[in-house]
Amino acid sequence: MSRALIIVDVQNDFCEGGSLAVDGGAAVAGAISEYVDAHHNEFDHIVATQDWHIDPGSHFSENPDFKDSWPAHCVAGTRGAELHPDLDTEYIEAYFRKGQYAAAYSGFEGLLAPEDAVPTGERQAGSNADALEEDGDAVGLDDWLQSHDVEDVVVVGIATDYCVRATSLDAVQAGYSVTVVRSLTAGIAEDLEETVAEMELGGVDIA
Repeated sequence: MSRALIIVDVQNDFCEGGSLAVDGGAAVAGAISEYVDAHHNEFDHIVATQDWHIDPGSHFSENPDFKDSWPAHCVAGTRGAELHPDLDTEYIEAYFRKGQYAAAYSGFEGLLAPEDAVPTGERQAGSNADALEEDGDAVGLDDWLQSHDVEDVVVVGIATDYCVRATSLDAVQAGYSVTVVRSLTAGIAEDLEETVAEMELGGVDIA
């Protein structure tokens, strides 16, 4: 059995100064880096997800309701879509980009990014992409985790009540044992107890 850490959407636009900033986002970026530095040997694989919007339709709005529509954020190829500089990418093995042409909250909607399009740390980013792709089919997060015999995942990142929640609940549905480290997440809502309860009810362990 392999164990993986999934770092969700620790991007500039979701941290202070970004177009859809979450309070505490930058602090979480730094805290995740410290956690990974101290605990990377406890994981067989470490991966990251990114919002990567090209034309997500009604997901972007000039008059957002901040529930189903949002200000423009994490536009593909822009600084806002880049990982926050306080997130150390040294141990990140693969990157999964989601939401190119529609809203996508779960990392399980993400597709493996090309090897030459992401920072490369100690491990080779996307090193197994060629082996996984057949006939040009894109590799999803679930495909990648299964191909690496992952059964246990730990989820951290931004935002607790949206992409972290969606990713963790989808991971449970996909059959993984799932833990969310709450101190390594940052949420949009001030009160996250309802989100935490929903995750726990859905089978997620909260650490």
